[in-house]
Amino acid sequence: MRLPLPQFSTGYRHPHHIGEVIETTTTEFLAQCLEPDDLSFPPMPPFGSWVCAVDEESGNQVYAVVYYATTMPIDSVHRARALGLSLQTLREEQPQIFAMLRTEFRAAIVGFEQQSQNLSYNQEVYQYLPARPPQIHQAVYHCEPEAIIKFTEKLDFLRTLLLINGAPVESLAASAIREVYQLRNADREWLIKAGRNLSVLLKDDYDRLRFILSQIHP
Repeated sequence: MRLPLPQFSTGYRHPHHIGEVIETTTTEFLAQCLEPDDLSFPPMPPFGSWVCAVDEESGNQVYAVVYYATTMPIDSVHRARALGLSLQTLREEQPQIFAMLRTEFRAAIVGFEQQSQNLSYNQEVYQYLPARPPQIHQAVYHCEPEAIIKFTEKLDFLRTLLLINGAPVESLAASAIREVYQLRNADREWLIKAGRNLSVLLKDDYDRLRFILSQIHP
């Protein structure tokens, strides 16, 4: 029997709706992944992937980059233990195992898009912290490719990624750049601009710059 994250609507769920905010701060939020309908683990968002959540009070669409994800028992007292069984065998013999786990991820806020009442107005994106983050129980989505492309016309978000505490920030910056580069259909001009931006941010630390660039494969 599944014990899903509480969901009061059993109707249609947007395919990009992956989680719900369960802890929030000015600079980041923690989200719990929504449970799938079948006996499988909730899909863990990839490291360096882009997610978004709408703050319903301000109407801002808040953009963030995933820098940490974990799957753990719901019961924080007892750890999971190795059973020596395949996932298929677990589904057949011990399906309750899947109901005892939860998947969570942390995402660093890198900017927001301010909503406008005028539909003809070109909504502006800002690469700094919004006045408030997404609130508890607000939905979290994978970003649409078009939204990521629009947001990353500017590259100020790279500075934010490099300042995150408790994260492998060099690998995070490289991962975020790789995803955007692929979404932009291998736009080499954008990639060169990103590299130049990094060289300015890390002008006094060539080793860190080289480490980031070594993880980007055009």
